[in-house]
Amino acid sequence: MDTGIQDKAKQWLSELFDQKTKDEVQHIIDHDPKELEESFYQNLAFGTGGMRGVMGVGTNRINKYTLGKSTQGVSTYLKQQFPNQDIKVAIAFDCRHNSQSLAKVVADVFSANGIKVFLFSDLRPTPELSFAVKYLDCQCGIVLTASHNPPEYNGYKVYWEDGGQLVPPHDQAIINLIESLDYGDIQFRANKDLIEYIDTKVDTAFAEASVANGSFSAANGARENLDIVFTSLHGTSITMIPQVLEKAGFTKVHIVKEQAKPNGDFPTVKSPNPEEPEALKMAIDLAEQKNADIVIGTDPDCDRLGIAVRDTVGNMTLLNGNQTMIVMTWFLLEQWKKASKINGKEFVGSTIVSTPMLKVLTESYGVEYKEGLTGFKWIAKMIHDHPELDFIGGGEESFGYMVGDFVRDKDAVTATLLACEISAWLKAKGSSFYEKLLQLYVEHGLYLEKLISVTKKGIKGAQEIKQMMIDLRENPLKTIDGEKVVLIEDYQSAKAIRPLEDEVIPLEIPTSNVLIYYTEDGTKVAARPSGTEPKIKFYISVNTELDSTNKFDRVSAELSTKVDRIKADLGF
Repeated sequence: MDTGIQDKAKQWLSELFDQKTKDEVQHIIDHDPKELEESFYQNLAFGTGGMRGVMGVGTNRINKYTLGKSTQGVSTYLKQQFPNQDIKVAIAFDCRHNSQSLAKVVADVFSANGIKVFLFSDLRPTPELSFAVKYLDCQCGIVLTASHNPPEYNGYKVYWEDGGQLVPPHDQAIINLIESLDYGDIQFRANKDLIEYIDTKVDTAFAEASVANGSFSAANGARENLDIVFTSLHGTSITMIPQVLEKAGFTKVHIVKEQAKPNGDFPTVKSPNPEEPEALKMAIDLAEQKNADIVIGTDPDCDRLGIAVRDTVGNMTLLNGNQTMIVMTWFLLEQWKKASKINGKEFVGSTIVSTPMLKVLTESYGVEYKEGLTGFKWIAKMIHDHPELDFIGGGEESFGYMVGDFVRDKDAVTATLLACEISAWLKAKGSSFYEKLLQLYVEHGLYLEKLISVTKKGIKGAQEIKQMMIDLRENPLKTIDGEKVVLIEDYQSAKAIRPLEDEVIPLEIPTSNVLIYYTEDGTKVAARPSGTEPKIKFYISVNTELDSTNKFDRVSAELSTKVDRIKADLGF
């Protein structure tokens, strides 16, 4: 055992820490050297958007002290940025173990620093927090959540005054402040007069805004004929989505009762992740019983959604995030076009690892397409940086979508309503969500994407992920499935390389540990270590022409075979 780790752990036996914490630290010192190493070998990183990690004692864990230190840093930075102002912060939390108590710790620290706190009285969806920041005229927002991570995780997301998550320069400035602090600098003693609990007033305003942004006259008269199955996967969306659907006029909503109660153990699923087919199994089973048209499931903090719809022969089929956002974006563009609102001053936003088809679709309407790094904070930054443009909508492949800018983060509440609006409208016309997707493939090309996630836990895993990225940079692929690589974008070095021309072009985008290969035939392969999980992710995109919806199954199978060959090329 590294003596430095032991010394670091022993510092947590001082009077700065409560007795329960000291007892737990002493126990792992005495009995669990592996846990001791994992808990103290590093400081849990406050990344560019916040923190996420396993709960427990130690510097590499989510607990009252690591969150307290981060909150102390944020408090100091807020005072620097908003001098002589009455600073206000909104705080929300999800269904995870300890989320409510940790949210109170965070509220205490802010109030101890003289900052007014609006604290939700119970669990709420993350997009409602983004909304509340602007609605309550706050300078900052915090949500305690670990999204779809396993039950032992929790996290801490930071939002700025525009309702979007932290972006440069605020993120690095806060990181520097936090790293300069000691645990003894944390002010834990709350000023109760500065903590105000909030609930129904913000709920009502958010629900009304969601209906206003997610409803369209195209679906008038059709909503009551759509059969919907909804599951909250034991998360926060149960507090908002049913009432929003009801307000919008959807009367046939079947809720998966076994998954309706918030529960941080997520007892009915292996993972509360709507990207995973297994997570929506109970909802799909209920849809078959009810002969429903659409199934929607949301992750625990209700910022992402998974959708299943009927295919051309009536089978319930799961869509991926790219497919969902293609149809959603088409619908929004079509509504803006019908309303004569497209005048060259609009844009759609997405991310560098999402489907290239979104750019093709958007530009076919004469609308500008903007692309940023992974994460909705970059789409929010696009809105902030371009007030002269109207934001129509945007999404990313990881099952997130945002309609308009009343919320500046991915929003499964309004996106759920939008998906139902589209389905109701298409059903009334004798079509469907799935059939429209196939028609868009015929118009713009058939794009097929595949995500490969490789999990590497712990110290060794982090080293392996780092080495994989080094190898990809130092020994770049020259061909992929026999196609010549014509462009390599390295977002870490901010350079794009054209290997055939021996040309280097600067990338005008913030740096990030992402590497993307493009081939001569339009294949795209991206590699990116996850910023919130012990994973490295590979994103594969292939495409070809589709001249008829009747040929979709055959051409899609051919593209799937091509993806399998690419996976083999990559060693999977």
